[in-house]
Amino acid sequence: MTTATAPAVDSEETTRNRRRPARPGTGAGRPGFAWAAPAAVFFGLFALVPLLLVVVLSFTRWNGLGSPEFAGLENWNKLLDDPVMVKSLWLSLVLTVLGVLVQTPLSILLGVWAAGHQRNRAVLSAIYFVPLLLSITAVSVLWRALLDPNFGIPSQATWLFGDGNLFGVQTSALGVLVLVSTWQFTPLHTLLYQGATRAIPQVLYQAAQIDGAGRVRQFFHITLPQLRNTVVTSTILMVVGGLTTFDTVLILTQGGPGTDTTNSAYYMYQKAFKSFDFGTASAIALLLVLVASLVSLVMVRLSGYDKMRSTMEGV
Repeated sequence: MTTATAPAVDSEETTRNRRRPARPGTGAGRPGFAWAAPAAVFFGLFALVPLLLVVVLSFTRWNGLGSPEFAGLENWNKLLDDPVMVKSLWLSLVLTVLGVLVQTPLSILLGVWAAGHQRNRAVLSAIYFVPLLLSITAVSVLWRALLDPNFGIPSQATWLFGDGNLFGVQTSALGVLVLVSTWQFTPLHTLLYQGATRAIPQVLYQAAQIDGAGRVRQFFHITLPQLRNTVVTSTILMVVGGLTTFDTVLILTQGGPGTDTTNSAYYMYQKAFKSFDFGTASAIALLLVLVASLVSLVMVRLSGYDKMRSTMEGV
């Protein structure tokens, strides 16, 4: 008795079919450039073109009226000899470092907690994420009222705040800026860590439990190493945000007392819209872009983030 057998499949033909790129509309393969064209056009018009204009203005003298006059390196030379500019750069770095040191541990702990299955986790997480939905201006106005030395919380707790004027001393004024930024932006980074924690394979924790590892050891030997790339991403966002902080300084301290909280972004605003020196302001803006880009590139290189590969890369 004979049985029918299926014809042998040509392995070479099968391999060729697998390597053949998918036709448009089949739902497989890499997307074409047309998919990125709208975003590329938008980025070019609203990011690259303004950046090029800023580069040009940084070499000119312009008060906002008439035509800009070419000034060569005059604006850059003024910045190098300007003590307020040097101080503003230093303050920007201080605010950025303090923000990273405070927000990163809080974000990791809250993100890992929010990724769990404890009771009322969803409700508490939703309440905690409310500051993220508010505008920076609204948050700054709120905290300015709460910390007002005349009728705010400090005036009712002189035993803790002294005369209550937190905005009159550089140390406390910087502390307020860090506090407000932490209150508003920690939820964003918490959300990043929450998603990254949920992506960690549970089999790692199960194996650790079998080996007798407790929660603390699991956190330091499994969770933190698995969150490495998320830490780099979150830190870069904090660095860029810290170097360009403006709204909070404008509303809470206005660069005071004196110039003790005048960071580079606020100093750029003062040069442009108070002194009407748009050439120097453009030079400051370009300097901020260069510093933020350089710091981000150094972080990516030192952390090895640029060597990260994904199993879904290019899909």
